[in-house]
Amino acid sequence: MSRVWFITGASKGFGREWAEAALERGDRVAATARKLDTLDALVDRFGDAFLPIQLDVTDRTADFDAVAKAAERFGQLDVVINNAGYGHFGMVEELTEEEARAQLETNLFGALWVTQAALPIMRGQGSGHIIQVSSIGGISAFPTVGAYHASKWALEGLSQALSQEVAGFGIKVTLIEPGGYSTDWSGPSAKRSDEIAAYADVREAAKNRPSAAAPGDPVATRGAILKVVDAEEPPLRIFFGRTPLEIATKDYESRLATWNHWQPISVEAYGA
Repeated sequence: MSRVWFITGASKGFGREWAEAALERGDRVAATARKLDTLDALVDRFGDAFLPIQLDVTDRTADFDAVAKAAERFGQLDVVINNAGYGHFGMVEELTEEEARAQLETNLFGALWVTQAALPIMRGQGSGHIIQVSSIGGISAFPTVGAYHASKWALEGLSQALSQEVAGFGIKVTLIEPGGYSTDWSGPSAKRSDEIAAYADVREAAKNRPSAAAPGDPVATRGAILKVVDAEEPPLRIFFGRTPLEIATKDYESRLATWNHWQPISVEAYGA
């Protein structure tokens, strides 16, 4: 059966690849972008199977209108992918209030508003799949991208809670956690804080972090996203790429070791 997808941030990167993958196999797609003309090629190729929508996901009212428009056009809403987002580079001390709020408005609140808009439709259908694009940066953390981590860690917690709230309605939730990919996430799409000279050494060392090495090919994620969408029991979390599992394993082993080492103090804090 042909599915209906709603994908934010489809002008390029993962969103574009996944929109094309869905359309090429005969599904229907509503896709959003800040600049509508970036979607013209998909309109030309796929005609009525594709609905382009101009959207800034930080606008809650516009998010609800966009989701409603997609459901009205195609009569259902099977897969919602919250992909719109960007990376902000800056040490925690360097972040301005405006920069921190803007990162959360897009990466966290944009996903929340689109999810809220989709849920009544999916509850009415008794089915649906919410896919949140998180990151290895949603479960681990590295210097220079603290605001980005804050947005993705929040998305992880929000989505895990959501998965339990909506399971009884037949709605699935998946967090996709990619490692480094050859997108412009750290290029033209990124934002950067003014630098404080004292952090020069930290900044230089951060360039060699594992997640930035040997980036994957976004095209290769096409087959992977289709397998996730088609799974009868999709995972709550799935890594995309080779490096995330290694990073996560080391990180969680370190956490467990620390928690266990300090467990006597933890128990002491409980009281009699």
